[in-house]
Amino acid sequence: MPERRIGRKASRTAAMTCLSRAASSLERNPCYRSGDHVAERLLPGPIRALIHVPLFRRFLVRQLAPAGVYEYVIARTKYVDAVFKSALAEGFEQVLLFGAGYDTRALRFRAEAQRTRVFELDAQRTQEAKLGQFKRRNLEVPPNVVFVPADLDEDPVSDRLDQAGFRRGRKSLFILEGLVMYLEPESVRRTLQLVGRYAGEGSRLVFDYVRSSVLRRENTLYGEAQLVRSVSRAGERWRFGLEPGDVAPFVASFGFTATDHRCARELEASYFTDADGRPAGRVNGTHCIVTAARRCAPGTPPAIAPPALPSRHVHGGSNRR
Repeated sequence: MPERRIGRKASRTAAMTCLSRAASSLERNPCYRSGDHVAERLLPGPIRALIHVPLFRRFLVRQLAPAGVYEYVIARTKYVDAVFKSALAEGFEQVLLFGAGYDTRALRFRAEAQRTRVFELDAQRTQEAKLGQFKRRNLEVPPNVVFVPADLDEDPVSDRLDQAGFRRGRKSLFILEGLVMYLEPESVRRTLQLVGRYAGEGSRLVFDYVRSSVLRRENTLYGEAQLVRSVSRAGERWRFGLEPGDVAPFVASFGFTATDHRCARELEASYFTDADGRPAGRVNGTHCIVTAARRCAPGTPPAIAPPALPSRHVHGGSNRR
């Protein structure tokens, strides 16, 4: 297997997602405005200054984000923010962010998260880049945040989590945002099996995925061709996909029940419909988002087998955190 860029350098797609979140925090249109006011501070100085210029911001977003991708990142950010805040309000003991990238929720919801331990797991290079920006911008890491350097395709993640103090069987939130599509299919299975082993009763899992038809290059979805073309040079391939009809049995095989499932149309209805009920934006059709709840005791064997995982490698992707 060729060496992956993510093992050598910080994730480009994580940086691009950070840029999109920063730009969206400055939008005037409420459909386009997200609450990630910290993302801006993680950007390089010149870019940080320029995104405050509306014309440059629009140009940059449209040049770097193919059709509907900016809208998708905004919708996903708002969606996962809501799941995160709900877990904190309900007293979840732990949050584990797989492939955390430049995630800023531990800072943005610092007051609400004081009684919850937040674990950020990602490749060491990406974590180093993020912490470097924290230092340069005088951003203090909250005391309840634990960084766990690990490569989900290569490292003994369970050992790393145990060493970091993540506790099994506790009510926890597991976030895999902009991640599973970049993993080898067997790594996806191992990661969700690990989640199943650690998740206590009532735990939640939230993840987004790429439709497997995109990996087959069927080009039937809004923005699909532009997205694949624009990021095929990024060096971070999409390796895993699902179809919406496979999601419920897939999560059930790891001991979870899907409780919410939104693809482009549902995301548009939730986040890009204005006060008069008119569409305000169109979301790239390649991705969907799922929330699932733990409904059986840890260690309970799955009732059904998961659907077959694709083994084909296809270049593409720009939504890594």
